Amino acid sequence: MHDLDEQQWRELLQRLRRFALWLSREPGGADDLVQATVERALTRRDQQRDAEGLRPWLFAILYRLFLDGKRRERLHARWLSWFGHAPDEATGNETESIILAQADLEAFARLPDEQRALLLLVSVEGLSYREVSQALDIPMGTVMSRLSRARAAFRVLAEGKPAPPALRRLK
Repeated sequence: MHDLDEQQWRELLQRLRRFALWLSREPGGADDLVQATVERALTRRDQQRDAEGLRPWLFAILYRLFLDGKRRERLHARWLSWFGHAPDEATGNETESIILAQADLEAFARLPDEQRALLLLVSVEGLSYREVSQALDIPMGTVMSRLSRARAAFRVLAEGKPAPPALRRLK
């Protein structure tokens, strides 16, 4: 791929793993997702030419692999239900948080996958709207509007109260 030194690769892999961990919500799944991302990137390295676009490209691969995996899981669950076997429901730790940060993390985890991905890419990973647009293959205006809705949804989940509706002037 590109001429990145060992430290740059480590940092990039840590960022990918953090993103994957928030998407998959389990360390093993996150590691598998990062490995699959690197494998896919290495087999398709001729598709990525500029060093500036490497990070968004890798995030795009990871996100698409995650979505593909979710689709496969839903299909598998549907097949199991047809044969009378319901998948075991995972019971998470639903206890009340005693610290505000934990409550925020739990609220963040309840956001839909798409909203979590947008917030992570922009707020945590520091990608620009343009880079996120490229990574998720959606128009930049769509990134901005979805990000606004994601922030509002997070605010509702974290604070427990909806934001006041925006008023528009009608002529």
